[in-house]
Amino acid sequence: MKKPFVTLEQLKEITKKYPTPFHIYDEKGIRENARKLKEAFSWNSGFKEYFAVKATPNPYIINILKEEGCGVDCSSLTELMLAEALGFSASEIMFSSNATPANEFQKARELNAYINLDDFTHIDFLEEVAGIPETICCRYNPGGVFQTANGIMDHPGDAKYGFTKEQLMEGFKILKKKGAKYFGLHSFLASNTVSNEYYPTLAGILFELAVELRDKTGVEIKFINLSGGIGVPYRPDEEPNDIFVIGEGVRKEFERVLVPAGMGDVAIFTELGRFMLAPYGHLVATALHEKHIYKEYIGLDACAVDLMRPAMYGAYHHITVMGKEDAVCDHKYDITGSLCENNDKFAIDRMLPKIDIGDLIVIHDTGAHGYAMGYNYNGKLKSAELLLKEDQTVQLIRRAETPKDYFATFDFSEILKNMKWE
Repeated sequence: MKKPFVTLEQLKEITKKYPTPFHIYDEKGIRENARKLKEAFSWNSGFKEYFAVKATPNPYIINILKEEGCGVDCSSLTELMLAEALGFSASEIMFSSNATPANEFQKARELNAYINLDDFTHIDFLEEVAGIPETICCRYNPGGVFQTANGIMDHPGDAKYGFTKEQLMEGFKILKKKGAKYFGLHSFLASNTVSNEYYPTLAGILFELAVELRDKTGVEIKFINLSGGIGVPYRPDEEPNDIFVIGEGVRKEFERVLVPAGMGDVAIFTELGRFMLAPYGHLVATALHEKHIYKEYIGLDACAVDLMRPAMYGAYHHITVMGKEDAVCDHKYDITGSLCENNDKFAIDRMLPKIDIGDLIVIHDTGAHGYAMGYNYNGKLKSAELLLKEDQTVQLIRRAETPKDYFATFDFSEILKNMKWE
């Protein structure tokens, strides 16, 4: 069973100051995990993790990763602005976007970030709106089905991202003519893989492609970005990835392909989000209501605004009823929020201990793509974010939204001039 990184006693103290619902993050776990990743790829002198900001765009969390040597992977103007405000240098910022507006390319060029082009047509667009940088990266999509020895992992042919191989060959030649001197190669072929095979298999594909690109276009490949895709075991019976096995698998492919080709100085980059943070975040909520009709329901004070993945994907998130960790799971519940949508459920037909009104509920693995995917449907307000620091003190790292925040975009108008904010 999954064990929360906070105890019931800690949560009782925390909720005296910060009412539920809230997201809470484990600083110790985040730091330890970042260090393991760095160690697993220490064989590559140029290795750099560019944390996927979209997963958890909180400056306090990103600063922790910055202190551990991570850069940032940005995909929008506001994420670039956040990277700039936090003092990341040019080589610490990767800009990977799609259907990109001109002002976003312009901001990336202003910061001299690594730009990762998603489409062949973006070459001319980038030149027109911001100019071609000295170092440029392109995203590869091999199409078809991506599979490892253990079977099919995803269908990149259905994805909207990346260049075809033919477009890469032509694109690198064009970019070189337009003044680019150094090149990067990027790909993301499967999401949330709980398999030590994914990264080494992807690495082998990209390493062989890099050699072919070098030989056929004459470009200098500076880095290869394996992007994200390393997942976490959301279910308690799943075996977690072993980052050291993964790093060693990538090293073997590096030695097999790049070193004999005279490309042993190529840097390896990663853009992990879920792997870096998901297990180190909990959504904490309180059981508010119980309902007995055709099924048994427990209504929480959290809803899909706070964690969208179960409603959006039918994703599994483990649930712990605090104080009842060792109790028999002999009650079948749907665990719901209060949105006017029937998919606003954190769990369906989940076997749990008997839940009483007022019980504190921990929903696991919300450290990535949890708070970040929230929204304001039904006029619901997003929760606070807290940090459980290494010394076990708790720090507020984002306050809960207020009605004033919700109505802030009407600040130009007189129509709500009589609104009472309290």
